[in-house]
Amino acid sequence: MKVACVGGGPANLYFSILMKRVDPSHDITVYERNPAGSTYGWGVTYWDELLDYLLAADPESASAIRANSVRWDSWIAHIRDRATVTVDHGDEGYGIGRHLLLDILVERARALGVRVEFEREITGEHELPEAELIVAGDGVRSTLRERHADHFGPEFAVGSNYYTWLGTTQIFKAFTFAFAETPHGWIWCYGYGFSRTHSTCVVECSPATWRGLGLHEANEADSLALLEKLFSEILDGHPLIGRAHPDGSSRWLNFRTLTCRTWHRDNVVLIGDAAHTTHYSVGAGTALALGDAAGLVNALHEEATLPAALARYERDRRAAILGTQKGAHRSAQWYENLPRYIDLSPRQMFTLLGHRHSALLPHVPPRLFYVISQVVESLPGLVSWLGSKVTRTPDAPTR
Repeated sequence: MKVACVGGGPANLYFSILMKRVDPSHDITVYERNPAGSTYGWGVTYWDELLDYLLAADPESASAIRANSVRWDSWIAHIRDRATVTVDHGDEGYGIGRHLLLDILVERARALGVRVEFEREITGEHELPEAELIVAGDGVRSTLRERHADHFGPEFAVGSNYYTWLGTTQIFKAFTFAFAETPHGWIWCYGYGFSRTHSTCVVECSPATWRGLGLHEANEADSLALLEKLFSEILDGHPLIGRAHPDGSSRWLNFRTLTCRTWHRDNVVLIGDAAHTTHYSVGAGTALALGDAAGLVNALHEEATLPAALARYERDRRAAILGTQKGAHRSAQWYENLPRYIDLSPRQMFTLLGHRHSALLPHVPPRLFYVISQVVESLPGLVSWLGSKVTRTPDAPTR
């Protein structure tokens, strides 16, 4: 099959890798509009479950990703001037620089025979007349999707909170949250390491806090200086690093959750952020993109025709990501309703932060939900303890 992948992000690169592993005769080209090495962003996160899958799907790229990742297995939350720590979160998390992740995937794809062309912008399928399949992985602002918006039916749900994505030279040993109170409301951030020298730091607040602090009109330098002061405890003297607009203004955004009515049209199929987005607070974007890649490869090699394969890919992946999408929506709402939880004790508040994906939490008083969660979590231990107290002899009656 002759395949054109529009967009050089993780989804398309991993798709090309897996396609070549299944059948090296596939003719695959990845087109990326930007120059090599010009990717935006700091670090991305993934979890041990994804790493296990990557090691099974393509051990070569997975081993390189693991070797260049930063690992953590604990979370810490700073609330006002207090800290609450959970030593063992139960899952291992990883951070890796987006730039490095793409370099690893590009190198692996090229080693398998994939052509990767940078500074090559594709604006429509008419530019790729020989391609039997066109994979649109050109991001949330996908040009190919928008050319046929009436067919794909993209819809955006815009969150109310403002956020900015920053870097720092502070190396967070754990996945770190910080909640700072200001005269204009709460502002918070979370940070995680992604290399030996840098961490990601995402800052978020309500519209009232954003305007009250003057962040809506502050330039990049003033915005960073204010945030460094507010989060001085966790930064410990390290600077925040931004990515200003050309006019010097800072980059504050409202998150846009994308859904599409359909993911394919003729021989064009959407993948990754071109098809769907999930709120950054669940850290699932990279995992979902790579899952799309694997799902599309499986469908293409298990179905007899292209239409059947694309229909199966969309059906299977919609079902697979539904739970994550719902959890991400509830997570975003939890942060938008932070005042509902912030006056709890640090331990209670941090516990509910861990339960922010729950469909029940918004409908139950927070303190009651905390009590319920503690009872539920203690049940296995309670049952085990009770079992240890029950003794029977061979002749003892049972009831």
